[in-house]
Amino acid sequence: MTEQLKFTPLHSEHKNLGAKLVPFAGWEMPVLYSGIVKEHEAVRNAAGLFDVCHMGELELSGPDAAHVANQLVTNDLSRIDPGQAMYACCCNEQGTVLDDLILYKRSETSVLVVCNASNRDKISAVFRARASQSCSVDDVSDATALIALQGPLSFEVLARAGNPALGAALGRFRFAEVTIASVACTVARTGYTGEDGVELFCKAADAPALWRGLVEAGKPLGLLPCGLGARDTLRLEARLPLYGNDIDETTNPLEAGLGIFVKLDGADFVGKSALLAVKQRGLTRRLVGFEMLGRGVARHGYPVLDAQENAVGVCTSGSPSPTLGKAIGLCYLPTEMSNVGQEFLVDCRGKSIAARVVQTPFYKRPATR
Repeated sequence: MTEQLKFTPLHSEHKNLGAKLVPFAGWEMPVLYSGIVKEHEAVRNAAGLFDVCHMGELELSGPDAAHVANQLVTNDLSRIDPGQAMYACCCNEQGTVLDDLILYKRSETSVLVVCNASNRDKISAVFRARASQSCSVDDVSDATALIALQGPLSFEVLARAGNPALGAALGRFRFAEVTIASVACTVARTGYTGEDGVELFCKAADAPALWRGLVEAGKPLGLLPCGLGARDTLRLEARLPLYGNDIDETTNPLEAGLGIFVKLDGADFVGKSALLAVKQRGLTRRLVGFEMLGRGVARHGYPVLDAQENAVGVCTSGSPSPTLGKAIGLCYLPTEMSNVGQEFLVDCRGKSIAARVVQTPFYKRPATR
């Protein structure tokens, strides 16, 4: 029986713009409009607009809201102020990753949690099971729209759409209540592309008006609507993990290179004891970035081999890099093979192609921007 796909509030906008739509995490989503490389380059050089309404949103409310959230994530919510956001992993007791999240701290009594679309039910159940009598957990995903505006000209687009002062007022991983294109929004300086930009929350019913307003405002600046294809190449160049590929319930955040978001010296959280034990024992493998040395593109699931062609891992993400002009990827390698400069092989459809571990992120936006 074919699964019934869900539509975001922007589905008709995508059809009107001629997007190629594909199934993704139970949703029909745009994979591209004008082309993955063209959309990728628009984000790197100007601005791109992404529909991320499929993401899950949970509202924690009540006196224990921040405390409950802090018990479930690897980062420490007590270290940020209201109006700030934070990236974290949610782990199980074994210290492996149930999901990676962004938490928006409105106050000690109000926290918004954004999770991946495929993990919405799982994460909702985890938070509800932990909630106390003085904390409610409401899944507001269907009532909430989320649009990502990314690229060096993002704040010029916002200025044209009605908020010229926002760029100077909003710091990284901070959020504010504003009006954009006559739509009331929560705008956060967060994103998943390696570029500057924002993510905008609004009521689902208001999403088409906000989308059209941003498309119109950004058109003279080179803004393009972008699909999942460009989102993937952009996040890979920035070495941002994708749940289900680079992290999942078989991986822990320390071996995934997310240790900066694991506060083992802070409050207790689910999985902390297991991660302390991992740190004490030492890692047996690490998620590394690599570039292909031979002609071939590593893809998710391709075997990774040592010099004797013994399997030592698997490629978790891989793609040609539009910015760098070479094929890049991520994979887990034994720690003794994980140093920058280490060469190994990738089995690309039966052909062993040479690859080399490199410093990541593959791309970092210029400091002058």
